[in-house]
Order: sequence, then structure tokens, then C-alpha cells
Amino acid sequence: MTATIISGKQVSEEIRGSIAGEVRALAAKGVVPGLAVVLVGEDPASQVYVRNKEKACHDLGFYSEVHRLPAETSQADLLALVDRLNRKGDIDGILVQLPLPGHIDEKAVINAIAVDKDVDGFHPVNVGNLVIGDDSLLPCTPAGVIELIKRAGISLSGKHAVVIGRSNIVGKPVSLLLQRENATVTMCHSRTERMAEIARQADVLVVAIGRANFIDASYVKPGAVVIDVGMNRLENGKLAGDVDFESVKEVSGPITPVPGGVGPMTITMLMQNTLIAAKRHHGLV
Repeated sequence: MTATIISGKQVSEEIRGSIAGEVRALAAKGVVPGLAVVLVGEDPASQVYVRNKEKACHDLGFYSEVHRLPAETSQADLLALVDRLNRKGDIDGILVQLPLPGHIDEKAVINAIAVDKDVDGFHPVNVGNLVIGDDSLLPCTPAGVIELIKRAGISLSGKHAVVIGRSNIVGKPVSLLLQRENATVTMCHSRTERMAEIARQADVLVVAIGRANFIDASYVKPGAVVIDVGMNRLENGKLAGDVDFESVKEVSGPITPVPGGVGPMTITMLMQNTLIAAKRHHGLV
């Protein structure tokens, strides 16, 4: 059996096409979505992400600000910048790139971002709205996972989904979004016993554990949908997911590759969130 590849690159391009169309329509009304990204320090991976976000804004016709601050920036100065961005009328979304240097309290910074400009979906109010099923700006990677599954024509209703990983950024929110789609969800993590046995019960397996090629074919029920959120840099410089793609694709159904799977969706959903925030700010929703 040859697995179907779910192309995040292709789906991402489709969504960006519709975003660009909406941005043109907004421009006719004098509205330009604005995104501010804040980068503290010199983390190489963060610098790549920020450049990609800047390029996405340019390509889609957004207004973009990037604030690059030295690693020794104080928490007080960072919070002062967030406060200024909260009050700027031309900024609809604010993203502070994580991780932050150790002397800065990430929670304090996330909490300082205005809820309606929290395009990462990490503010406790947005997280709370996600938990109770109210409207909110959704975390980008989990929202991208659900979008990929839906656009592949896969119905989640009544399916058993297993999520491996319980992080606040992916595991927990994606489990809530899967439940919102009427899936029955089991969560596994580092303390789970008989994990492979549980994973093999999944109709849909979502993996976000940060360990390269950890999930092999023994974890996968024949024909199951496999979504690999992992992004690991190997010693040879290549990217690898958390799923051993070569072995798993021999037994799975639709599967996402790394790179080119979930990765492209994250920035696309960030753009989507910024567009939604802009429309709300201007009373166009």
C-alpha cells in the first residue's frame, strides 16, 4: 500500500491565495492588516522564522513591523514595547518570538499582549475560549493541523484520534480542536505506558514530541492518517519529523511529510489570524 502524501505546501498556497484576495478587497476600503513581530536575541531558528513571517507579510500585502532587540534587553523594556504595539492603530497582530532569553518571564510577556492582537493564540483568555469552545484566535500550528486534515477530505467526526505530546503549544490545543470536530481523543506523553499499543488504535495519529524519527510502523494502524508536527535538525543538517516517514508510509493512510507538511501551515495560519484580527478591529466581521 502506498500512502497518500498530504502536502502542506499545496494547502498553504491555496489558503494564501484566498487571503491575498481578501487583502485586496480590504485595501479597497482603506484597510491594511498589520503584523508586528518582536525578536529578542540571536537564536538562529527564530531568525529564520521571523524572516519567513516578514516575507509572508510582504507577499500578501500586509503591513509589517519587525522589532529586533538585543539578547540583554530587559523585561521592562520588552513589556514597554508590547504596550506601545497594543496601542498602535495600524497593528492588528502582535507576535513575540519564543523562546525568550532566560531572564525574561515568557508568561508575563504573553499576558501583556492585547487579547484581540494575540495572533499566536497563547494568551490565557484565548486559551480559555478554546477550552470552552468560544470564538477565539487559535494557536497557529494546531489550527494548521486541523485545516490539513479537513482539506484532505478526511472527516474527523466519530474517529479515534491519538495525540502524542502534551505541550501547551501543540499537544493540548490540537486535542481540543480535534474534539471540536467530534473526534474521540486520547493523549499520550512521556509517562504513557504501552504507547505503541494505544497509538495503533488511532484512526488519526498526531505526533508532536520533538524526537526525530521516534514513531515507527509499530505505532500505526494500517490505513491510519498520520500528521507529523515534528521539526528536528539532524547532525547532517537535514530536517526530520518525529515520525520515521519511510517505514510508516508503508502501513499508513494519508501522511504529512517533513519538510513540506505541517511546517508551511503555521505561518499561513498566522497570516489568517492577522487578517481575522484586522477585520474585527475595523468592524468588518
